[in-house]
Amino acid sequence: MRGPLGLVLACVLAMAGPASARTLIINANTSDPAPRAAWEAVVADFRRDNPGVEVKFNLYDHESYKKSIRNWLTGASPDVVFWFAGNRMREFVGRNLLTDVSGLFDDEVRASISRAGIDLVSVEGRQYGVPYSYYQLGLYFRRDLLERAGVKQAPATWADLIETCRALKADGVEPFAIGSKDLWPTAAWFDYINLRSNGHAFHMALTRGEVPYTDTRVRAVFAKWGELLELGCFAKNHASLSWQESQALLYQGRAAMMLIGNYIVANFPSEVRERMDFAPFPAMQHAAGKHEEAPTNSIHIPAAARNKEDARRFLAYVLRADVQERINRALLLLPLNQKAAIADDRFLKKGQALLSNAEALSQFFDRDTNEELATIAMKGFQEFMINPERLDQVLEGIERARKRIYKN
Repeated sequence: MRGPLGLVLACVLAMAGPASARTLIINANTSDPAPRAAWEAVVADFRRDNPGVEVKFNLYDHESYKKSIRNWLTGASPDVVFWFAGNRMREFVGRNLLTDVSGLFDDEVRASISRAGIDLVSVEGRQYGVPYSYYQLGLYFRRDLLERAGVKQAPATWADLIETCRALKADGVEPFAIGSKDLWPTAAWFDYINLRSNGHAFHMALTRGEVPYTDTRVRAVFAKWGELLELGCFAKNHASLSWQESQALLYQGRAAMMLIGNYIVANFPSEVRERMDFAPFPAMQHAAGKHEEAPTNSIHIPAAARNKEDARRFLAYVLRADVQERINRALLLLPLNQKAAIADDRFLKKGQALLSNAEALSQFFDRDTNEELATIAMKGFQEFMINPERLDQVLEGIERARKRIYKN
């Protein structure tokens, strides 16, 4: 077309070229090196397969992400958010902040994802997200340091754990690395002592707000925890360390063990990796059962997302077995899609066996209970670790919050 009108149309078309691509905004909490690389590769493949979609992949560190996601969901919303399956997701669903994506879960998908995995992203039979990874928690330990201290194997019982702590202390090694600056690492200790002492049903009733934190069974958990504190089993100055900072104590040989999730394995330095091993949290009360933690990560579409069509396309992509396999091989985590193979890794194989044989699974304290209560309780856990003599005040403070939040 010639003339002024043709020139105007040509200019308009030229300007509309790149801008005409649909934009998909994804906010992720995967800023650590291994998950960052894994997800950047997945996003790059999605871009290649969907040339009409311009993807903006925004990365945030875990703690700032937790603080910002509420603002995104209630304000200028991205199209996809990374989050946590289970109760943490359901709190947003209850406030109508997440989109129903049940249409993605056709018969083929339901046959490939475990029932437990689907349940974790469901509310009243409807699905509000896609689970992509889960993992075990347990004791990651330096085999060489235990052997040097005269400990032949990982502690299998509570009595073993006490004796292992004593032996390591005598050898000049901190028994447990922990960084409680971000609070949540303390919850792993509370969860496991409670699961091993009181069982899964009690633990879940407690996290649902149905049991007072001043209950004698809860006090018994802190009494056991206090035995470790009295022995000095935890790294000094833990309140000033993040978990990323505290793991260095393992690699430097200054601490022997850490209660953490399998995501730590991707961080092991090559010269230390072969010295590391994994064991379940020690048994305590046989009647409590074989109960384990298995936190599950998921992605979701905010209710206020502008590009829900491409957001659904991205979630459907992440549901695929080949995609979950690539993600979890890089992360050294377990895929939810049962058709996806797991990485050939001894830590992951031990974790899969542990979770497969568990009688019941929980998520994690700050994922299983109300978020506000979790924050108050975990501050209390940290305070207890620093000042065990303040246990009464700690439990009373958590209990006041429970009554206010759950109104019972």
